[in-house]
Amino acid sequence: MSPDDGLPDGLREHQTSDAPAPALLEDLVVGNRILSKMSILDGFGHVSVRHDKRPDRFLLARSMAPGLVTADDILEFGMDGEPVMGRAPKVHIERFIHSEIYKRRPDVGAIVHSHSPSVIPFTVTEVPLRAIYHMNSFLNGGAPVFEIRETAGTCSDMLIRDARLGAALAESLGDSAVALMRGHGYVVVGSTIKTAVMRAVYTETGAKVQADALKLGPVKYLTPEEAANAAAANDGAVHKAWDLWKAQVLGETP
Repeated sequence: MSPDDGLPDGLREHQTSDAPAPALLEDLVVGNRILSKMSILDGFGHVSVRHDKRPDRFLLARSMAPGLVTADDILEFGMDGEPVMGRAPKVHIERFIHSEIYKRRPDVGAIVHSHSPSVIPFTVTEVPLRAIYHMNSFLNGGAPVFEIRETAGTCSDMLIRDARLGAALAESLGDSAVALMRGHGYVVVGSTIKTAVMRAVYTETGAKVQADALKLGPVKYLTPEEAANAAAANDGAVHKAWDLWKAQVLGETP
């Protein structure tokens, strides 16, 4: 990071009055660390945030393990999925997940792509992932399953390698908060990075709870009205989870 302007190297080009806020960069770094500590991301997966002054751009770390991300690793991308700086380091292959969703969803301020294990069975079976308790009430209406074969055929490597596949995934997501990716993982969106991070955590937790409940017998899921009311309440209290998780990754609490 330069001592002159306080900006990471990857964000120094094109920086005048439209530089992203330092607090946004901090939140993106913390979001990476939280998702790694919570085992939502491991060496793989990624989280991005929409640029606060340029809605046609987003911020995403270079290709690396999320738990190691620092502000110096953050790059700025355009809606074509390409870094705006001239000589960028290696970037995530699946950056098109982010670019195509941001392009189609102006309400989305942050995106998480995860492979956390409890969700995977719901991507490959006929059992839909649903809102089963108040903490995953954002799944109101369920989570659509993206089938990559419909766009890439039967010989893909399951990765969203280009804008065409990213657009198909974004189309599958529609207006939902979560889209499952068959045999791969899932994508979670939120209006802010704090909301997206919390939803990613509780998508994994909700999948565990639902799988356990299904072993016991018929399940009483939330009604659409219950889910909508609970989701609104949780969105208003996202700071409670974020503040705790942030303190934990910064070593400020046991």
